Amino acid sequence: MQAIFIAYDQAHHEAILDLLEKNSCRGFTSFGETQGRGSVKGDPHYGSHAWPSLGGAILTIVEDHRLQPVLDKLKALDESKPLLGLRAFVWPVTHTI
Repeated sequence: MQAIFIAYDQAHHEAILDLLEKNSCRGFTSFGETQGRGSVKGDPHYGSHAWPSLGGAILTIVEDHRLQPVLDKLKALDESKPLLGLRAFVWPVTHTI
């Protein structure tokens, strides 16, 4: 199993939920409104007067065979709207309860 942490512009939220649903990734935790700034480019997401946009974050745990299809679709979503911003990070899940 693999953990995928997805950080994104809030405008991507519904598309990411739909993507997870269509790829049978039922379980996830959404962190709601988040603040942050990309490490390479893009505007900050601070929810302030100067930087009014916000981000979102989702953590989902997927079976190994679902990982690459989900990452491929997330990459396509990011590339379709490059100014919004979307990143995904993967960690192995070694134990669960």
